Parts: sequence; C-alpha cells; structure tokens
Amino acid sequence: MLFEEEQEPEFEIFSALLFNSLKAITFMFFISFAMINKPADEGKVDPKAEMLITVSWPDNNPDDVDTYVMDPAGNIVWYTQREAGLMHLDRDDRGMFKDVVLFNDKEVTNPLNQEIISFRGLEDGEYVVNIVHYIANGTAPLPVSVKVEKLNPTVKVIFYQTLNLTGTGNEQTAVRFTLKGEEVVNVNNVPKSLVELTRGAGAKGGAATGGRRPGAIDAGTGQFIPGSETGQ
Repeated sequence: MLFEEEQEPEFEIFSALLFNSLKAITFMFFISFAMINKPADEGKVDPKAEMLITVSWPDNNPDDVDTYVMDPAGNIVWYTQREAGLMHLDRDDRGMFKDVVLFNDKEVTNPLNQEIISFRGLEDGEYVVNIVHYIANGTAPLPVSVKVEKLNPTVKVIFYQTLNLTGTGNEQTAVRFTLKGEEVVNVNNVPKSLVELTRGAGAKGGAATGGRRPGAIDAGTGQFIPGSETGQ
C-alpha cells in the first residue's frame, strides 16, 4: 500500500525560517559587540591631587567669600593668583554673581557656593588656610565650613570645622598645620593675616616678612620673593 508524503503546514515552515533568522541576527549582534574596541587608556587624563581644601557656605547666599592658602615656601594662592607653587584655586566662587546662565532660553541658577583648592604635590612645613568675607550682604554672621583632606596614601581629614564670618573684610585663620613626612602635626588656628601679605606685594616697593623670613609675595606670580629686612 502506497502512502503520500505528508506535507508540512506552511505556518510551521514560516516559523522555522523566522526562528533561524532571529538566531542569525542575534549571533551577528554579539559578534559586532565583541569587536567594539575599548577606549584607549592613553587618552585618559586622570587629575592628580595630593590634598584638597573645600570651603563652602549656604546655598543661594549672595555673599562673596575668598580662600587664601600659604604653603611652606611662602607662596600664596588666592582669587587674583589662582596658581602658586603646587597649589591651584579650581574655582573662585563669588556668591550669586554669574551663577545664573541661559540654557535653552531658560535661566538656570547654580545654588552651590563652594571653593576648592587642590595640591599637585606636598612639601614638609607649615600651611596656613585663611577665609575672608570679601562682600557681606547682611549683618548676620555667615557660617562657612572648611575641610582639609590629605588624599594619599589614604584619605585623611586633617581639619573640618565651621567658622562664622562677621562682615565685609573679616579675615579668619581657619587652620594652620605642619606636614612632616606622612605625619600632620601642630594643628592650630593662631591668627596670621595673608591679606596683608598680598596687599604688601601690590604696593610699590612693598615687602612683607610673612612671619617666616624677610621677603614679599609677587603679585603677578604669587611666588615668595626672598629678601632682607634692609631691602637688599
């Protein structure tokens, strides 16, 4: 007895073709994904910092606060001289000034009030961190937090405290500390004016001792200029 060969339904044939096509597409996708080259590490720029000083005050506050830092060599970084020695003022925050920008025809406000000073390297000796109330828009004391972090070999908070600035021109020494190898010693806040040193550098023939040795701060470079008490 002869039997005719049973024909497969057209639907099953179509399903098989569709399934095989999907497998092929999936396989090609994974092959293509595997061939994508990873970004070259050579093109990366990793910012190197040994220490950070972060100064912040209340969001949306219009007051202008400035940070002054002196290193063991006598170099001073501040808003006029944003790079001195191995120190760099990453941003001079002026309160609400220039904190409003246009984006897609809409005004966008950055409420953050913060200044950061980074150090590309460290040297043994004393560092001085001063905070100045450059412009006050009210009479109430302004709370300003100051944090000093040594980053290597592990993160270590050297200082973290809140100061209360009392009005335009008020300068306070937040902290003075001495680095001795990996150790941090002699942490204190004995007052030491850095504004006076920078003002002395700006005056013709001006000089300042800096409390360490005779000399002055070059207003153009922020570098310490050795000298003598007789000006020679």
